[in-house]
Amino acid sequence: MITEIRWHGRGGQGAWTASNILALAAMFDGKHAQSFPAFGPERSGAPVLAFTRISDEPIEIHSMIYTPDIVIVLDSTLLSVVNVTEGLKDGGKIILNYDGDPVKVYDLLGVEKGRYRVFVTPATRLALEILKRPITNTAMIGALLRAEQLVSMNSIEKALKHRFPEEIVKLNMQLIEKAHELAREV
Repeated sequence: MITEIRWHGRGGQGAWTASNILALAAMFDGKHAQSFPAFGPERSGAPVLAFTRISDEPIEIHSMIYTPDIVIVLDSTLLSVVNVTEGLKDGGKIILNYDGDPVKVYDLLGVEKGRYRVFVTPATRLALEILKRPITNTAMIGALLRAEQLVSMNSIEKALKHRFPEEIVKLNMQLIEKAHELAREV
């Protein structure tokens, strides 16, 4: 079975970086994975997409993801400009960077409760506390792993070490673990 994930972010927020880290972690766990972006010459702050596929079997699909199992939204301001639920399978999961009233989440998403499973975590607040910058991509990995245990935390740490210096790895692991702890289904 293939799990397909669509990431929604803004240019400069690291949606594709998060997708890459997740795919690399999946490979460290012995799975097959793909990670790729969908953007052009967008400026910083413009909406961007990234995609991740994870499977126990080789992946022979080489196209964008049109009907994801999971949608991850790094920036809740995107909800007013992008239909993040487009193509999401019924019963699919939405992982949202959100620190507001949980009752309002479904209104913001424009969907009825029960159609999707929605998980929230205060990624921006946590990133500001831990990283001192509003970079939410790794926090959203932590929230994703609360909603669906696709890869191990050990492999996430290995993937981070493959890409970043030790001090950045340490801070991002703190962020991932805290976002994982605080993520909840609403």
